[in-house]
Amino acid sequence: MEFHIKQSTLTEVLGYVQGVVERKSTIPVLSNILIESIGENSIRIVGTDLDVTVRCDADAEIKSAGAMCVQARKLFDLSRLLTGEDVKFKKDENDWVVVTCGRGKFRLAGVAKEQFPEIPIFKSAPLKLPAGVFNYFIQHTAFAITNEQSRFTLSGAKFIVADGRARMVTTDGHRLAFVELPLASDAGGSIDTLIPKKALLELVKISRDSEEEVSFGEDDNHIYFELEGRLLITRKLSGNFPNYEMVMPKDAEKKVVFDLDDMKGAVRRVSLMADDRNRSIRLTVREGEVEISARSSEEGEGTEIVPAEYNGEETPLGFNWQYLQDFLNTVAAADGAAADGENAEGERETDGDKVRVKEPAAPARISFEFKDSNSQTQMRIASENLYDYRYIVMPLRI
Repeated sequence: MEFHIKQSTLTEVLGYVQGVVERKSTIPVLSNILIESIGENSIRIVGTDLDVTVRCDADAEIKSAGAMCVQARKLFDLSRLLTGEDVKFKKDENDWVVVTCGRGKFRLAGVAKEQFPEIPIFKSAPLKLPAGVFNYFIQHTAFAITNEQSRFTLSGAKFIVADGRARMVTTDGHRLAFVELPLASDAGGSIDTLIPKKALLELVKISRDSEEEVSFGEDDNHIYFELEGRLLITRKLSGNFPNYEMVMPKDAEKKVVFDLDDMKGAVRRVSLMADDRNRSIRLTVREGEVEISARSSEEGEGTEIVPAEYNGEETPLGFNWQYLQDFLNTVAAADGAAADGENAEGERETDGDKVRVKEPAAPARISFEFKDSNSQTQMRIASENLYDYRYIVMPLRI
């Protein structure tokens, strides 16, 4: 096999594929990617860890058809450093691969195509949602997925499309992230499945910044996502996801509202004084303010006041500060991306030109909804939002 490809194209495609490849795998061939010719003007690159597979097509000039397997990480690192415009690949004896670019020539070890695992046959993907919807869903829920491998059914996200709504839910047993979006048009069918965390993160990579729709579907064992010549296939998680609707508060009558940046900064500072064992932080909600405090018998204590909108009796709330910080960081990151280039002087960059706006964007507002100190707290974005986003944290006794 021999082909030529632009360096920028190669680096972009390898960036999508190499993320699923295990660096240290008990099956050596899984550290490789498969490159195959498709017709006369394109190649197909495939990477897999047997659970998640990413396949991307790219334009290339095919000199001779065939296939080759080469180390994924080594080729990706090399492609980013190459200085020539065109990269030339040629399969050599014993499955070695010769890579030439500009004045550089490199010889990489490869393996026979027959050793590369078979890829699941791509089924139809009849459902469609905008890439931006998937990115929002994953960004606002993935952080709440458990890292405990023994809790298999919690190691991914429950994803549902039905009755004119799309929904994604994650939990680790101590907190729960929920996001839902009413659909303006029919997605093309329904789905109710569990998607592994790794597949979610790879889906963000292949769909980031795209304004197109992601086509997706499922069979008995796999879920398929397709976008602009890129295909992600993942095994489903098995088992029963917890009844998350039972956790979502129905009688959280008290509500406190405050600025996101104020709370985010205060929690970050005060948490430095929290006990390392339980990471507890205390929020005392009273009229007009929230007092954030933490104490460690060995290192000291800290207190800070955040102005807030609240009318009601004083209520102490206890949290694991990391759970609270994860939510605040996630909303802050999304709010920053939504600003679309606005800066502190109230300017927005558009196609290289700076367009004056009357005022800078108002800071984001966050609300905490709760019943009492012993009940779960529901956190939300206070401003109007197309998405129904909720983050529920179980109480921590302090």
